[in-house]
Amino acid sequence: MTGAAGFIGSHVVESLLERGDEVIGIDNFDPFYSRELKEGNLTGARRHSRFTFFEGDIGDLSLLRSALTSETVILHLAAKAGVRPSIADPVGYARANVLGTATVVEAARQAGVRRMVLASSSSVYGNDTPSPFREDASALHPVSPYAATKRGAELLLMSVAPLIDLRVAALRYFTVFGPRQRPDLAIHSFARRMLAGEAITLFGTGSEARDYTYCADIVAGTLAAMDWTATAPAGVEVFNLGGNRSIALRELVESLAAAIGVVPKIMWAPMQPGDVNFTSADLSKSLRVLGYSPATSFEEGIDRFVEWCRGVYGHQH
Repeated sequence: MTGAAGFIGSHVVESLLERGDEVIGIDNFDPFYSRELKEGNLTGARRHSRFTFFEGDIGDLSLLRSALTSETVILHLAAKAGVRPSIADPVGYARANVLGTATVVEAARQAGVRRMVLASSSSVYGNDTPSPFREDASALHPVSPYAATKRGAELLLMSVAPLIDLRVAALRYFTVFGPRQRPDLAIHSFARRMLAGEAITLFGTGSEARDYTYCADIVAGTLAAMDWTATAPAGVEVFNLGGNRSIALRELVESLAAAIGVVPKIMWAPMQPGDVNFTSADLSKSLRVLGYSPATSFEEGIDRFVEWCRGVYGHQH
């Protein structure tokens, strides 16, 4: 599994170990945020005898190849993440997210791997997809290099998978939150500042909305997709994994502040380049094929996240 030390990846690793699977994890500890946090994410997994970890890059074909057998199921979650940073570094994002995926696929081909799950993103839908977003939308107008590289990885697999008898579930994750969330993401950033009594900056008008998805639901959908690949035909199927409800930015801030017990100090700024206005997942295909149905409400997820934040940052309100 690539990206094993990340936010989502580490939760998936733990769930796989809990159900009895053997897991090989790979991560390069990209400096986008601190290595210490990612090492902490792996603390539970490292206690398991069925967990093996390699520190390395997905661009290293020989490392990938050494970790694979024909029986391996690849969970490819590694990527350079973040919309705004991708605008400043499109080359780095293309290298990691497109060329990196191509290297993973080549290692799979050499090893005779038949099953793979790709972590993609709701950002591929851009700003011109009708709501709710369906997997068969064209998704040809991404509005950030990050989104373009995620769509590029999907298209690469769509071209190659049928040729090498690879069964792929491409999962479009919708704004995932929960314990271990990346510190740069809105919910984590807002919570940290609110706990410290600092002001938060909101970009746009407050009406912009996201389909927020709690991490436990993403993990459940990812494992369901992995199991689905066992009987799937060669090729790529795309699945949305969302929370089934779009939350406006103002409502997010109100819910988070209420859970923490503060009155938020808000500063406003213009909408940022690369951000989409709205996301909303059509989950009918994921429910029908994978049995995916998010079980954690937005409010319950926020409560769990705030509880985790208090433990991390040690503030009491």
